[in-house]
Amino acid sequence: MATVITQTKPVAVNPLKMSQPLGAAYAFLGMDRCMPVMHGSQGCTSFGLVLLVRHFREAIPLQTTAMNEATTILGGLDNIEKAILNIRNRAKPDLIAICSTGLTETKGDDVHAWLKLVRGRRPELADTQLVYVSTPDYVGAFQDGWANAVCALVDALVAPAPSRDPLRLNVLPGCHLTPADVEELRDIVESFGLVPVFLPDLSGSLDGHIPDDFAPTTLGGTTLRDARAMGSAAATLAVGEQMRPCARRLQERTGIPFEVFDRLTGLEANDRLLLWLSDLSGRPVPARWRRQRSQLQDAMLDAHFFFGGKNVAIGAEPDLLWGLGALLAEIGCSISCAVTTTQSPLLEHLPAREVRIGDLEDLEHGAAGCDLLITHSHGRQAADRLGIPFYRAGLPMFDRLGAAHRCMVGYRGTRETLFEIGNLLLADAGRHEATPQTWQLPQETLSAIANAV
Repeated sequence: MATVITQTKPVAVNPLKMSQPLGAAYAFLGMDRCMPVMHGSQGCTSFGLVLLVRHFREAIPLQTTAMNEATTILGGLDNIEKAILNIRNRAKPDLIAICSTGLTETKGDDVHAWLKLVRGRRPELADTQLVYVSTPDYVGAFQDGWANAVCALVDALVAPAPSRDPLRLNVLPGCHLTPADVEELRDIVESFGLVPVFLPDLSGSLDGHIPDDFAPTTLGGTTLRDARAMGSAAATLAVGEQMRPCARRLQERTGIPFEVFDRLTGLEANDRLLLWLSDLSGRPVPARWRRQRSQLQDAMLDAHFFFGGKNVAIGAEPDLLWGLGALLAEIGCSISCAVTTTQSPLLEHLPAREVRIGDLEDLEHGAAGCDLLITHSHGRQAADRLGIPFYRAGLPMFDRLGAAHRCMVGYRGTRETLFEIGNLLLADAGRHEATPQTWQLPQETLSAIANAV
């Protein structure tokens, strides 16, 4: 059992974590025809917007209420009303989703009350769904903001249904799943004859496609109609411990039972998923998943020679840290350093001596002497300084192409992840190959031989 060490430094050096508002805005990007809005200064939104554009290399719809010094002191009601009306008139979205920032949370804006006031005096907003979530960026981290936003969507959109459809399945993916992960999970669920509704669904909006027509809102994702119909599903599948509160909230509103899978990367984790889906649907596991399971077993046999005994340092959000750490430990690595961003019940179960809630400076110090460093793109300089291989995982990943299409879930995603990391270790092994100088006799021995002659 790992010891969890909380942040003790007065300031973050080379930060690892991202804020709650950004996590909430990221979740809202998985809703169809949506315009996410940050209630705060333009700078708060600009930094988040640049980060998402660099990661996905796509146009990201994200607006701001543009608070300044005066409106922050006097209150942001006028800014929120103007922002909603401007977005409604120009973009005509189905959903305007608002998240707070540290600036407006410190002031104490009562946005829930203001939205009721605005809706009461602006009848033209009758066809526009408004959702608000409180996400102060001085508390929690990225995955907390994502989970809070999904809970807000459940509260605003989902209602109990008079009957259940045994083939419908609600899926609540965590923020550590990429659009390609969601696509893979959808393929797995549909292979059992089930009809999944993802909330949110990044595979529809951020999968890097070119639309036929330009739209200023999100292009794809979960529709309001599908989200409102989630009360008729037979069960809920939540991926990541971060989604447990959302699944529980959905159960409280609709009575739908749920199952939480803490990870879908690894052999045993996917075995459990397929058995659960088989029991739920009443159908046997399709043959192609048996084939992929066999391929993953073979990949693990091939790879374990290069993973065994390797010391690894990982810095990531808790659910991503848990998925990667557990996979690498299963194949023989030692997690020598684990750094994360926020609290999670999973941290103390990680196969490591300790888990630190800290920053990239903590990760770099802990990674000294390790064989591999894993974190997002901001860790590349630390890996260079340490002279060890670097595997990019998480968000942001701005110095590589195809971040949205990296798949780490399912048998196939697990196999590809093992090959990618294994190839890094293989490439680095060349630095440690034996040469004629590797076992050169010590100078004392050479001197003794010379004197004897």
